Amino acid sequence: MSGIIEQKKQVVDEITEKFRASQTSVVVDYRGLDVAEVTELRKQLREAGIDFKVYKNSMARRAVEAAELNELSDVLVGPTALAFSNDDVVAPARILNDFAKKHEALEIKGGVIEGKVATLDQIKELADLPNYEGMVSMLLSVLTAPVRNFAYATKAIAEQKEEQGA
Repeated sequence: MSGIIEQKKQVVDEITEKFRASQTSVVVDYRGLDVAEVTELRKQLREAGIDFKVYKNSMARRAVEAAELNELSDVLVGPTALAFSNDDVVAPARILNDFAKKHEALEIKGGVIEGKVATLDQIKELADLPNYEGMVSMLLSVLTAPVRNFAYATKAIAEQKEEQGA
């Protein structure tokens, strides 16, 4: 009997550590998805480096308490799966939100963003943000805009002087 309890403690410790180590954790209800849909979802998440797993709610609640994320206990009812991302803050929210748009059976319940419990609305806002490469691209376009505009202005002045001189 003590072996089973020890295994459960290890699972709780594993979940607790995942909550603490992850940039973003998202809690979803997968009830109604068929095997092919769950397999497709797991594949998309795995390709993005996201750990997606189904845990018993009782163990997840204990882990949430140990990680001091007690507000998350309310959403740990019914069939629940957890997605953890250690690297990309946006990826799990974006992938799960996009998948939920195509498959109504998947429901995002809530999550944790950088150690703070997040509401469903906050998760959806996060999902609408571009990924890292998109943000870098936006930043570079903003940084190069003044130089590009200066070049256009210089070219226009040069062309104008050419026309006047000709």
